[in-house]
Amino acid sequence: MTKPEMPKAPDSRPKVLAIASGGGHWVQLMRLRPAFADAKVTFVTVRRTYQSDVPGEDFRVIPDATRWNKFKLLLMAAKIFWIVASVRPDVVVSTGAAPGYFAIRFGKWFGAQTCWIDSIANAEELSLSGQQIRPHASIVLTQWPHVAEASGVEFAGSVL
Repeated sequence: MTKPEMPKAPDSRPKVLAIASGGGHWVQLMRLRPAFADAKVTFVTVRRTYQSDVPGEDFRVIPDATRWNKFKLLLMAAKIFWIVASVRPDVVVSTGAAPGYFAIRFGKWFGAQTCWIDSIANAEELSLSGQQIRPHASIVLTQWPHVAEASGVEFAGSVL
């Protein structure tokens, strides 16, 4: 007679959706990885090659798009909506740009807390995506105190 298996305890770690477009946005998101140490993280970006940065983690790829290609932007948004709806994150964190905008908007619909961290490269003013997401995100952070003061977002230190 075989011993019955004990039911597995549900994973009680918070679910984090960490999302960014490519290049510097992805690099900055990777610098935040220590903050996700106690969470179940789903990483989302536009390049499959970035999967090597997060081995063993849940990793999803979305179409790359900018505001100049409306059709691809719509495809990106649809894919992000599907990911948010299936993952049901407790928290959505993004370092930009368009993918983070959509993920934060959709994450709020599903009750997630949301955090936009504006790119460190935006040293003079909040990015266009940051300006557009500001009314929808739980918190918007900038790396620059003078940008925070001018744009009405938060500065919590230069974290990236």
